[in-house]
Amino acid sequence: MMKFSLAIIGLIFLCSACSFQPEPINYGVDNCHFCQMTIVDQAFAAQLVTDKGKQYKYDAIECMVHDIFQKDYQTSFILVANYDKPGNMLPVTEAGFVQHDSLRSPMGANLAAVKKQSRKGGNLQAWEELKNQLN
Repeated sequence: MMKFSLAIIGLIFLCSACSFQPEPINYGVDNCHFCQMTIVDQAFAAQLVTDKGKQYKYDAIECMVHDIFQKDYQTSFILVANYDKPGNMLPVTEAGFVQHDSLRSPMGANLAAVKKQSRKGGNLQAWEELKNQLN
């Protein structure tokens, strides 16, 4: 009976460890994993979660892209702030990326993400295009 109870408890811990979810960014407190700046602007932040549950948070999309190129992360989630709804995060697969001088992102790439369907007729880059451009 004791072995069965321990097996059940172990199974519960194992299952809970497999479902990694992104932790909310604590704006004004969390630091960017790449450049170490404090993350303050909710319109430009980004984050990734590895397949082992490690959380990485960034003050700008370009910081995350540069970090991904330096390390070979196996990711469960890659999220970017929705410029049109600051504080809301989008999976990169649902985001389109815009660069314009008026955006003024923290690291100077003037880069923002929006929901793909939100900007009809605009020039939006897909995630893979953006990574190739910044590489």
